[in-house]
Amino acid sequence: MKLSELTRNIQYTRIVLPKEEVEISGVNIDSRKVKQGDMFIAMRGTQVDGHQFIEKALEAGASAILCETIPGTLDPSVAYISVPDVSKIVGKVATTFYGNPTQRMRLVGVTGTNGKTTIATLLYRLFREFGHKCGLISTVCNYVDETPYPSTHTTPDPITLNELLGKMADAGCEYAFMEVSSHALAQGRVGDLEFAGGIFTNLTRDHIDFHETMDNYLKAKKSFFDNLSRDAFAITNIDDKNGPVMVQNTRADIKRYSVRTMAEYKGRINEIHLDGMLLNFNNREFSTLLTGRFNASNLLAIFAAAVELGKEPDEVLRLLSSLKPVSGRFETVHSPQGFSAIVDYAHTPDAIKNVLSTVNDVLHGRGNVITVVGAGGNRDKGKRPIMAQEAVKSSNRVIITSDNPRFEEPQDIINDMLAGLTPEQQKNVIAITDRREAIKTACALAQKGDVIVVAGKGHENYQEIKGVKHHFDDKEVLNEILNA
Repeated sequence: MKLSELTRNIQYTRIVLPKEEVEISGVNIDSRKVKQGDMFIAMRGTQVDGHQFIEKALEAGASAILCETIPGTLDPSVAYISVPDVSKIVGKVATTFYGNPTQRMRLVGVTGTNGKTTIATLLYRLFREFGHKCGLISTVCNYVDETPYPSTHTTPDPITLNELLGKMADAGCEYAFMEVSSHALAQGRVGDLEFAGGIFTNLTRDHIDFHETMDNYLKAKKSFFDNLSRDAFAITNIDDKNGPVMVQNTRADIKRYSVRTMAEYKGRINEIHLDGMLLNFNNREFSTLLTGRFNASNLLAIFAAAVELGKEPDEVLRLLSSLKPVSGRFETVHSPQGFSAIVDYAHTPDAIKNVLSTVNDVLHGRGNVITVVGAGGNRDKGKRPIMAQEAVKSSNRVIITSDNPRFEEPQDIINDMLAGLTPEQQKNVIAITDRREAIKTACALAQKGDVIVVAGKGHENYQEIKGVKHHFDDKEVLNEILNA
């Protein structure tokens, strides 16, 4: 692509061009990935300033530099474009380079604290069942129709994101479903994408280490709906107090969903079991392999989005009833000894509360709940004692252990969690630093009819310790212990 095409709609402060027209073969924000003929985009990040790597990008063959400060020494064969804020331009550049992919298919974004992965993934699976080519961008894995691409972030950087969307559009995908994180919204990673619709799940404490306040966190989420077009739909959960707030200033067509009160999309739980539910959506009854009030809400959001995208309600529910839970989201493992174990990604106080509430709803006091839970290192410390409190409130026994300690000492994280408990509450709590031993202890404590909840890591197949990822899969460990 010619540089003049790529920069046509960019407001720049200064531009220095070589004598001949520059051809751009790729765009990159990582100097290590720059190839001959690429444009290197020097972004100022929270940890690293891309301007430090302009020289390396030039050595790798960059033919253009997009930056905020043009270097003092210039290469006459290279184009230099300076703009006031690169972070606000990078999305536009990436979208242009990859052929405006969201103009060639219908993109639906899902945002909120919990439920994003389940909703985006099941929408992707549902529309494939309808016979459409689809794309998925999620925490667990990205897909271009059937082809998987590894996921490193909930929402990738603008270059990776547009490259994936471009592949989807080129492959003939008609729909794409993506998780939209608060980080991505605050950093402007999705600002130049065109969304056919957006879904809000809920808002509870998370990522305060990044946003600093809950108000900033809310504003980041709300900005997604503020920027939707008049042609889009905005589906919001009015069972969450922030549901109406999210759509206050949107231009999109607002639709509400609820499992508690009247709404355009109304749900009700008729029966609930560990392995599924009988639900009623808009006076239509159907069964599902998912369970829990939170999953009833997730499925209702999926139902609403599918109908807003033009699908017949009865056909949507018929296909929904056959969809399996997403990896690491309330996955059930049954033991030969007669107790069950649940593996769930719950890593916020509200998510732990939701999972344990579901287990207690099913048990009705006929068995004990044993919870294994930890908290991630180098993240919001304020939620640690609250997570411990939620676990103790709804469990008969709690084992506090390591999650991903990252660069923190595991025992320090455990101590932060224990600090939220009274001496009386601590009597039912065991602290075991080694996560495998914690799960093994839970299995040793469990009797017939009991339920073990292993919370925090879900689909993750690693533990991150001192910057190194070691293989660790909760479900795999559970199966090894139960079948030993």
